[in-house]
Amino acid sequence: MKSSDLHIPRWVATLVVLAALVGGGVLALGLRNWSGHEVFGASNLQLTLAKSVEPVSLGNFMNGFAAVLKPALPAVVNIHTSKVVKTNRNQMPFFNDPMFRQFFGDQFGNGPAEPRSERERSLGSGVIVTSDGTILTNNHVIDGATDVKVDLSDKREFQAKVIGTDAKTDIAVLKIDATNLPTLAIGDSSKLRVGDVVFAIGEPYGLTSTATMGIVSATGRGDLGIENYEDFIQTDAAINPGNSGGAMIDLHGNLIGINTAILAENGGNQGIGFAIPINMARTVMDQIVSHGKVVRGYLGLLPQDVSPALAKQFGLSEPKGAIIAELESDTPAARAGLKRGDVILSVNGQEVTSANDLRLRISQTPPGTNVKLGISRDGKMQDVNVTLGELPEKAEKAGPAQGESGGLEGVEVQSLTPDLAQQLQLQPGTHGVVVTSVDPASQAAAAGLQRGDLIQEVNHKPVASIEDYRRAVSAAGKSSILLLVNQQGVTNYLVIESQ
Repeated sequence: MKSSDLHIPRWVATLVVLAALVGGGVLALGLRNWSGHEVFGASNLQLTLAKSVEPVSLGNFMNGFAAVLKPALPAVVNIHTSKVVKTNRNQMPFFNDPMFRQFFGDQFGNGPAEPRSERERSLGSGVIVTSDGTILTNNHVIDGATDVKVDLSDKREFQAKVIGTDAKTDIAVLKIDATNLPTLAIGDSSKLRVGDVVFAIGEPYGLTSTATMGIVSATGRGDLGIENYEDFIQTDAAINPGNSGGAMIDLHGNLIGINTAILAENGGNQGIGFAIPINMARTVMDQIVSHGKVVRGYLGLLPQDVSPALAKQFGLSEPKGAIIAELESDTPAARAGLKRGDVILSVNGQEVTSANDLRLRISQTPPGTNVKLGISRDGKMQDVNVTLGELPEKAEKAGPAQGESGGLEGVEVQSLTPDLAQQLQLQPGTHGVVVTSVDPASQAAAAGLQRGDLIQEVNHKPVASIEDYRRAVSAAGKSSILLLVNQQGVTNYLVIESQ
């Protein structure tokens, strides 16, 4: 049948049009009345999500994203801080020039430096999350400040009280004495995907209510060396100095991150910015408000990423999980029977992808919780139950260096003497051989082995003397070698590939 032969009665067409109009009206009404829900459970702080922005539709975008940004901008504030610092008297560089001193002598600028007090000021941003004045920002925005003030978009200024801070995630919680303040709805950062449109709002260089747009470039960014616990949202939305502590929102106007850092050689925007996921920031804030500090789970070990070369050495089919490179005595991990060299592959049945992933999961689990770790030991899989402790204030150490290739040719070692142990600040009872030189052109140097490192194991065999070292290296022949190395007090594994 041809299309020209098709005849639709007029009453049917009218009915279809009416149905479409009614359905569209119901959908619009539902979107207009949609609102968030309570997300914070702290007994002394009930945080309720603000109502969302206008319904997102093609009509809203006829003139850009004003419908998304207009209600969000007032909830982002300017934070300016000051602190008193001691400095030495400045000297002009030419005062020490020989020609200058030949004519004018030493009366200019050569006396003892006189310390003086100066007031150092800085700018940042913050996000209002409760209508009675609770504000989220970065720890580095207010760190060390003796005076913290908050400027609202309506030009009002408030003295802020610091409720608490967490340097490990770079989160700080402030409070101002105000009511009926504009707030941002809290989103769910775990649902973000690469390619999602986001907006960064803040006060870069003191320019109030500045908004930029980009996409989510990556999620779960870690090992950047910015914070102890990193799970960053990466974006190409322009983030500049002063944006720190500001809001990252999605297309619905929901707060999904706290802007915190940029990666740039000159300090300006180069399309690589980072925000703390709101799920992490919210958890930290909840603990600060409830307990005055952040309490984290603790295993008592130092994890290391599994490279392809390490996976082969440890009998793994693929590079995943986290190797226990160091294990502290009398800790939850040690008491549960974990050993150095175990590879942690899962936590409560969820796969561990990296050392950073393991640190994040354990840190976000309350102390006293019993967790089941799936591990690989000597190539065999098993489960170990561990009751987490509470992370001590100074329990963490920097992550180990990674090395994947090299050979022991060009490496010289000597026995560990009491004097050397003292110089290297090693714990009593530590055994191994000290690396005295490494050929810079050798594979060992490329792998990360350095002068002053202490080799404690060769291919899982303990090394307590030069003889132990030579026997283990000789037994390896031309095969790759696995070393356990103590580098400045931190142990990690290095794979030395065959030549």
